[in-house]
Formats: sequence, structure tokens, C-alpha cells
Amino acid sequence: MNTKVLKNKNFLLLMLGKAVSMLGSNMQQFALSLYVLAVTGSATIFASMMSISILPRLILSPVAGVFGDWFDRKKSIVALDFISGLLICAYALYYSISGELSLVSIYVLVILLEVTEVFFSSAMAAAVPSIVEKDELFQANSVKSVITSFCSIAAPILASLLCGLVGLHIILVICGISFILSALSELTIEIPATHKKPKKINIAAFKIDLVEGIKIIKDHKMIMNIIGIGMIINFCLSPLFSVGLIFIIREILKGSELQYGLFSTILALAMFIAPITLGHIAQKMKVGKLLVYVFALTAALIGLLASASSNLFIGLFTTNTVPFIVITFISFLIGMIVTLINITVGTLFGTVVPKEFMGRTGAVLNLGLTVAMPLGQMISGIGLDLLPASYIVASTAGIMFLAILIYRKPLLEADNSTQVKVKDDIINENPISN
Repeated sequence: MNTKVLKNKNFLLLMLGKAVSMLGSNMQQFALSLYVLAVTGSATIFASMMSISILPRLILSPVAGVFGDWFDRKKSIVALDFISGLLICAYALYYSISGELSLVSIYVLVILLEVTEVFFSSAMAAAVPSIVEKDELFQANSVKSVITSFCSIAAPILASLLCGLVGLHIILVICGISFILSALSELTIEIPATHKKPKKINIAAFKIDLVEGIKIIKDHKMIMNIIGIGMIINFCLSPLFSVGLIFIIREILKGSELQYGLFSTILALAMFIAPITLGHIAQKMKVGKLLVYVFALTAALIGLLASASSNLFIGLFTTNTVPFIVITFISFLIGMIVTLINITVGTLFGTVVPKEFMGRTGAVLNLGLTVAMPLGQMISGIGLDLLPASYIVASTAGIMFLAILIYRKPLLEADNSTQVKVKDDIINENPISN
């Protein structure tokens, strides 16, 4: 992976802050899940705690998108990290005094942190495209992907160790401080001001800007295509990794705890090393063309995975060792390619969407991704109960191939276009002040 972008001081500070806060956030989430399971012993309660975190995103994404385009993004990022840090520190103090956290208080904490995250993501949407050059955007998204993957791998390990050594109270303190440190580092970042705040903030102004954002998306097919691609990725690939492959390893192959742990580790490793090993090669290709190729490759690999998970193939062997190795290897390759797809889609989005409208369009994209993922997981789960797992995996490959046919032409056309143009009547419709 080319590290030229790391010489950009503003980007480096932003990523360091992101790494610290993300590591703290993931540790806190994992530690709370362990606490809930230890107290209740109920997987249902744990699952409900995780599922309610989706509600703020569904309800507040449009609101956060408008606010993300209204207010200074640097100030918003710093303030929201401070709020998250103070909130977690307050819970650490409450836990220290009371000696326990009720389930209701944990639900409230999860929801409040998700609310801040929704607004934080909206403010962050235009931050990276604003502080790096357009030809460095792929590198920047690759670095973000490496940080995200590293935090996803390291946080559960650190949280598990700390839970045993110091307990939940100290973990909450560490996580709260991590957000505050992240905010302090972000104070020194210079982010160009591309926000456009109305002279008078009221419901009428909000409605105008919300409708304006929707109009921009409807008027520009490329933005619609990016949102469509993102939703297909989440609808197909998230269920494959979170439901389908787990079901295959545990129920079809009757894999042991060791095999399941090994499979999860290898999959996480794939998502971590993909930007490092493939980023430099991928950066030499045009973004649209690259997406067409990686979609086709992903569909082909999922087709192979369907064959490897079929009863016909598994029945050729007396033990699950060979099928497990084959499925794990194919999954490793898919994990690497999917990571590359996510980086490429993010790069394309940052390239074509005007920065002053990125909060609203990014909110719509995130809302689409949020809806597509549980919908795909639900359909995948029902399908796995009714049909052989290989059929469900094969149908995923079919949807990916269909996506290539639908989006091939607009993706290739995107390579010949730059940022979408916004009509003057939209820009001037609502008086603004910076």
C-alpha cells in the first residue's frame, strides 16, 4: 500500500484520532456484551441490545445528513468525540458508585452512543475528501480500511484481557479517555470549510435542505448507482459472512470451536491485509473498471463457495478437514476482494459527490446500507432453514452477476466523468451563511 497520503499531517492526525476512538468504542461494545451475557446468560437479551442500535440510524440519518452539511465539520467532529467520551466517563463513575449497570442503563448508553455516531459519521463524510487530493483518495480509504480492520481484530482481544484483569469499570474509563484524546488530536486538524448553514435555522430550512438533498440524488444517476451498489453489497455479502458461512462451518461441516475460531481469525486477517497487498495494484486502475472486475471475481468465487459447501462435495470426504480448508481458503479470497470493493465504492462516492452535499447523500447511503443488511440477513436465515446452504450461496452469486449486468455500463462511464454538477437553482434555493 502506498503511504504517500500519510505525509499529509491533517489526514494522519484524523486517522490517529479515528484509530484511538474506534479502538475504545469497539472495546466498550465488546466489554458490555460480555457483561450482559455474564449477568443474564441470555443470548436473546444480548441480541436485542445489539439490534436496538440500528433504530437511531434509521430514524436520525436524514436529520444528521442535513446537520452534517450545515455546521463546521471539524467543530462537529471534535464536539461529538468529546460528548461520547464524557458520556462513557459518566457511566464509569455511575458504575463505580453503584457497583453495577442495569440493563435499562446499558440500553440507554448504547442508544445515546449510536446517536452521536450517526451525527459523527455525517460530519466525517466530507472530511477525508476535503483534506486529501483526489488522486490520493483511494490510498486514504485504504488506510481507513486497515485501521477499521485492525481495531475490529484488536478490540475484542484487549477487552477480553482487560475484563479479566481490571474489570468493566476500568475499561469504561479507558474508552471514555480514548474519545477525549481523539477529540484533542482533532483540534489541530485543518479541514476546509465546505458547509453551508442557512441564515435562519428552523423546520422550514431543514425541510428545504432535506428535499434538496433528495433532489440531488434523484437528478444524478451516478449517485443513485453508488447507493444501489452499496445496498447490493450489504444485502448479499453481509449475510454471507455473518449468517451463511457461520451456518456452513457450524451446522453443515459440524466444525469444532477451534475450527470456527480459526475461520474467524483468517477472515479478519483477509480484511486487514487486503489494502496492504492489493491497494497499490488496484490504484493503477480506474475506479469504475476496477469495480466491474472485482464484482465479477467476487461472484465467481461465491459460485465456487456454493460448490464447496454442497453435499456432493462434502460427501467425498470422510472428515470435514478438506472441505473446511477449501471453504476457508475461498472465504479468505472473498474477504480480500470484498474489502477492495468497499474501498473502491467509498472512493467513487468521494469523487463524484460535491463536498457541500456529502452529509445528506452520505446519510442516504448509510441509511440504505443499514436497511439492506438486516433484510438480507433475515432472508438468508429463512432460506437456510428451507433450502440447502449451497443453494443460498449460489443465489448470492447469481445476484452479484446480475449486479454486474445492471451496473457495468454506468460504472465504466463514471471513469470518464468527474464530480457531478449541481444546478444553480438548487444551490441558490436556500440562502446560506458559513
